[in-house]
Amino acid sequence: MPKPEEVLWQKIRRKQLGVKFRRQHGIGRYIVDFYCAELSLVIEIDGDSHFSTEGKEKDTKRDAFIEALGIKVLRFTNEEVMKQTESVLERIIQFSSE
Repeated sequence: MPKPEEVLWQKIRRKQLGVKFRRQHGIGRYIVDFYCAELSLVIEIDGDSHFSTEGKEKDTKRDAFIEALGIKVLRFTNEEVMKQTESVLERIIQFSSE
């Protein structure tokens, strides 16, 4: 597991935010970084490959497929997770209270 994913996993596992997250969860033909069924929420941590033209196109198609199932996708960069962990957690908590 890449370091940013490990950092976030340590903060959201074992219902630390009040809900259960699964890591490396399959949705259709896609494997998402983190999934919470209770919130219908996917969390993706994006590394450098996601910022190329091809990476952005793949992410757009992937997000459209997942969102068509009624599941919201939150994306964070590696840098956000590593340098602004509390802010990332606040955004997840904010989503869960909507």
